[in-house]
Amino acid sequence: MEIIVQFFGLGIFIIGGIPFLIEAFTTSLLWGLGCVFLTPVTIFYLTFHWGDAKKPFAIQLVGLLVLIAGTYFAEIT
Repeated sequence: MEIIVQFFGLGIFIIGGIPFLIEAFTTSLLWGLGCVFLTPVTIFYLTFHWGDAKKPFAIQLVGLLVLIAGTYFAEIT
């Protein structure tokens, strides 16, 4: 059961990442490529373009929390 929760959390995380990249590429080709290939650029994009990136980031955060919860409960049982 916990593995299903982990995959569900991973799926939510990926689903949140796609709109994040779409927003980055919509802003600029360089922002989009930077977010794909250089992880620190993603943090800078999130900081400088909070208005555009807050909803996809929130979706990713929920997915990460579900993934961590599934991992935690898998360790307990």
